[in-house]
Amino acid sequence: MTPELDIELDRTSPIPLYFQVAERIARAIRAGELPPGSRLPEIKLAERLGLARPTVRRAVQCLVDQGLVVRKRGVGSQVVHSRVGRAVELTSLYDDLRRTGREPSTKVLSIGTVAAGDDVAAALGIAPGAEVVRLERVRYALGEPLALLRNWLPPGPRPLPAAMSAESLERRGLYELLRSAGVRLRVADQRIGARAADRAEAGLLGERPSCPLLTLVRTAYDDRGRGVEHGSHLYRASLYFLEVTLVEH
Repeated sequence: MTPELDIELDRTSPIPLYFQVAERIARAIRAGELPPGSRLPEIKLAERLGLARPTVRRAVQCLVDQGLVVRKRGVGSQVVHSRVGRAVELTSLYDDLRRTGREPSTKVLSIGTVAAGDDVAAALGIAPGAEVVRLERVRYALGEPLALLRNWLPPGPRPLPAAMSAESLERRGLYELLRSAGVRLRVADQRIGARAADRAEAGLLGERPSCPLLTLVRTAYDDRGRGVEHGSHLYRASLYFLEVTLVEH
């Protein structure tokens, strides 16, 4: 491994050996002992620990299932970026990544006007078929594709900034642009779910087809109760999770 870890195994413990190995490596990844890009050569690890190769292979698979490690053809098993944890707040993903030092970047796939479908029209409080601005982007964290973002904005001064362009969307978050245009974001309705990626989505996110994705559908409203943004976002479940604080009243 790079760097080499001190892994002590308790062969008298009822805890399976593969699980002991997986837990020790997982702790090392979360603590930064094994940074992103570190390789886990399964054969060498098995030899060093005196374990059968299937035991080590099962340990690494546990790490893959947790989103901590990926298997790449020609490279082997490799540590990836730790998962992005995000509190459910009225902030943009760009803002959250920047605040936590994860170097957000954006690739704008498309920006233009379309006719609002029934769902978008209902969310924004406009007539079906009315013209809206549609954005499609891929958001990266530390150079790794993290989310596919699709957003719809009402036309005219409510709230599309005149300066919004592909260039500005690559440099700044959508909510930052809206706020700079005088939009007072106040509240949002949000629905979280999951589904399998289709082939095109998987290709954009660097995943395999049919991999699990987190879904987030959100409509944001301003201080006058007007719908100012509707989004339908897909997140890599291997790299992303949402946190919700529950309070008893």
